[in-house]
Amino acid sequence: MKKQKTIIVVGGGVGGLELVTRLGNSLGKSKIADIILVDRYHSHIWKPILHEVASGSINTNLKSISYFNHAYKNYFQFYLGELQDVDKERKTITISTMICRKDGKIFKKELKFDILVIALGSISNDFSIEGVKKYCIFLDNLEQANLLRNKMINLFIAKSSKREHKFDEMKIAIVGGGATGIELCAELLNTLHYLNKYKFEGYNNYQLKIYLLEAENRILPSLSESISQDVHNELEKIGISVLTKTKVNKVSQSELQTSSSKKIHADLIVWAAGIKVQDFIKRIDGISTNRINQIIVQPTLQSISDDTIFAIGDCAFLQEDKGGYVPPRAQAAHQMANICYKNILSMLERKKLKKYFYKDRGFLISLSKFNTVGSIFVDSINKEIPVCGKIARILYLSLYRRHQVTIQGLIRTGLSIVSDNLDKYLRSNHLNLY
Repeated sequence: MKKQKTIIVVGGGVGGLELVTRLGNSLGKSKIADIILVDRYHSHIWKPILHEVASGSINTNLKSISYFNHAYKNYFQFYLGELQDVDKERKTITISTMICRKDGKIFKKELKFDILVIALGSISNDFSIEGVKKYCIFLDNLEQANLLRNKMINLFIAKSSKREHKFDEMKIAIVGGGATGIELCAELLNTLHYLNKYKFEGYNNYQLKIYLLEAENRILPSLSESISQDVHNELEKIGISVLTKTKVNKVSQSELQTSSSKKIHADLIVWAAGIKVQDFIKRIDGISTNRINQIIVQPTLQSISDDTIFAIGDCAFLQEDKGGYVPPRAQAAHQMANICYKNILSMLERKKLKKYFYKDRGFLISLSKFNTVGSIFVDSINKEIPVCGKIARILYLSLYRRHQVTIQGLIRTGLSIVSDNLDKYLRSNHLNLY
């Protein structure tokens, strides 16, 4: 009897979970291959909604998917652990589990593979700036999002309780004028408006200031100037102070120092500037990476170092024919997962592999309840058109639902929508506090 192939996907983010679900329901179900998912966390949450988790806008219990449960239902195995090493010659990976003995030792496990897909995603880039790691909060995972929410609420309570200090200001600084920083600004402002409705003692005796800092000439520098300006105007309209051409070169406990020697005081500092892949990737022998540790791939999404190793999503770097590169967006991860799935099937059948070409479907920015702005690409006219308001909001929400359909199917997604609406109706305060 022919030995089954083993396909390992490391990382259960947008692309990784979509890919492993499809592989499980085809190759795993038919016992053509053993499908394995490795992730350092127990559950999946769609990363683009972490800013809503941080603000308390959503119930994470309804949005997260247990890897163990999902693996059981979709014919793949799940290993809880963090990737430590890849041995190309022996075709093995080493993972360390998150379960530690009382003596502090970490369990390590070696897994053999025939095909490996690295889908680790990205984390915020601190650019080795002094004080960033020590004093800033990041927004790369559920743990950090919950930490930010709790710190913000505790800060609000502390500030609003100081009756002797009239107009005791509460200042939040968010560094990074990309989608994460912008959406977080709007969500935090919305949350603090809701908190104002609670009868905290002396809650009127403070002023709220949210600063958004961006090093470039404008926010959303990778998008068109018109969208950037529209979002800038919307942020200022709702009371966010947008500071462009403001490069941070040092952070202390409650202060940011800019390259122009300007000092900005803040009670809470969130770092959402730039991305990189985890540093250990560049230390793996024989895998070629770029300056931010992304794995350099061929148009087939195979690593340039080894044809049996694929990389998808934010951790993959693919140079486009036009001279640009595939941007680190959820839509790119979704597209890559689709092509990678087809190429794995083709590889097993010894067929020619497809090349991946990024298709920009547009970009939408949610400004919480205040507005949604962006653009969408319309195939029929081969043009990108601007959208805003309710239509843009519906399109924005549909991105997450499409991801759900890919992973859980139409019926479960439909039930999830009903569940979300019931939860929202039952939560009279509209917030998930603590």
